[in-house]
Amino acid sequence: MFLTFQERQSDSPFIERVWRSWSTTGGPFLSVAAGNLEIVVTRLRGQTLVTLRGPETKPSMVECPPDGHWEAIRFRMGTYFPQVPTWRLLDHKNIDLPVTRDGRFWLEGRSWEIPSFDNAEYLVADMARQGVVARDPAVDGALEGDIQSLTLRSVQRHFLQATGMTHTLFRQIERARHATSLLQTGTSILDATYEAGYFDQAHLTRSLKGLIGQSPAKILREGAQLSFLYKTSPRDED
Repeated sequence: MFLTFQERQSDSPFIERVWRSWSTTGGPFLSVAAGNLEIVVTRLRGQTLVTLRGPETKPSMVECPPDGHWEAIRFRMGTYFPQVPTWRLLDHKNIDLPVTRDGRFWLEGRSWEIPSFDNAEYLVADMARQGVVARDPAVDGALEGDIQSLTLRSVQRHFLQATGMTHTLFRQIERARHATSLLQTGTSILDATYEAGYFDQAHLTRSLKGLIGQSPAKILREGAQLSFLYKTSPRDED
């Protein structure tokens, strides 16, 4: 595998985790389905790029250049940019933000210091104070199953507006990512089916092919290089 990943969790109410990666020889990799917004800093061939990246609802093959370095803020579900509807960023409709020569980038009419792996929380806290990022508590309620104060239709509307996808699709993505992580650590297909909550192996296979881009058997054999994955908890069934 030509991509190396490192990640850490965050205590910010807006950030799920911060990750970084390095490429060696480069090559094609599978960018798998993911539900989170991200700010990604790319450093390649002496240039720096800052990208606001949206969720992905399906896998896609992406070409990775050699000798690249990436640092990313992965936002918690329910975090959104009020002036940038999340649905507009879905499936690689990303926004490359202007970068200045003094190591800053422009967003919402002002410049911000480019974050590092260690200080991402300072950037996001400043953005929150300025109203550039916000959270929708209804999304937390949906994820935790606590929606007593809102009707089901209202929760569905809030979830779609904040995340760009339905709660059902998000659960499917999280389950597929969880099953993939299990397989990558050597869990058998049968055990992964059970632990991730699939009905049977055929259900698992359909889900992984549609959201990860590979069959369970290929993941066990370390098929294609995959994008950033980490241990998650299984979600409710589809």
